[in-house]
Amino acid sequence: MPPADAHTGAEDTLDLRLSEELLALFRDESKAAGLRAAAFDLLGDPASWRPATTTAGEFRLVPVCLDRDLAVLSRWMNDPAVAAFWELAGPDTVTADHIRPQLEGDGRSIPCLGVLGGTPMSYWEIYRADLDPLARHYPARPHDTGIHLLIGGVNNRGRGVGSTLLRAVADLVLDNLPLCARVVAEPDLRNTPSVSAFLSAGFRFCAEVELPAKRAALMVRDRAHRAQL
Repeated sequence: MPPADAHTGAEDTLDLRLSEELLALFRDESKAAGLRAAAFDLLGDPASWRPATTTAGEFRLVPVCLDRDLAVLSRWMNDPAVAAFWELAGPDTVTADHIRPQLEGDGRSIPCLGVLGGTPMSYWEIYRADLDPLARHYPARPHDTGIHLLIGGVNNRGRGVGSTLLRAVADLVLDNLPLCARVVAEPDLRNTPSVSAFLSAGFRFCAEVELPAKRAALMVRDRAHRAQL
């Protein structure tokens, strides 16, 4: 194609006017394409991450499928020990309404089952903390990646499994997201076992943070100090 100034005759000029509807369609398609690309770039694909070998057994993160996983997740959410902090007790729709926006969103939060030795036993949310409302409450850095978790079965609570898996998941994040320099978490300060598990997993307590729904302990695990923790 010749450069724009190669011909000057009016007969070579096409006056193309796009309707506002067509322009809006182009904008929407461009935005959708950007979101699809961002969804892959923000956190990658935990389904492709290699399983972690831990003292409790082989552990992997499996992205949630509501058709497959809703019943077990809702059962966990209705456990009083879980409901006290997650506040998602009720019918299956309560849990579904919490998870579905993450599945249908732009990829900044990925809900996963934690599968230990082939058995689903925990729920995890891996999220971009620097793109989350949490970033308004602490000095966030680009690519900070956050963790939410619950241990589903009572048999896996109170014997160090939580700490073991927190360390494993933090390592999975750092191994698979090279731009992430810090893994962060914000457990409720009242949840002493959870705060203790993060400390045992190599996270450090940074500050108390006042969030809309809770007063939290800001916990951080730094890539730079990974070998020492």
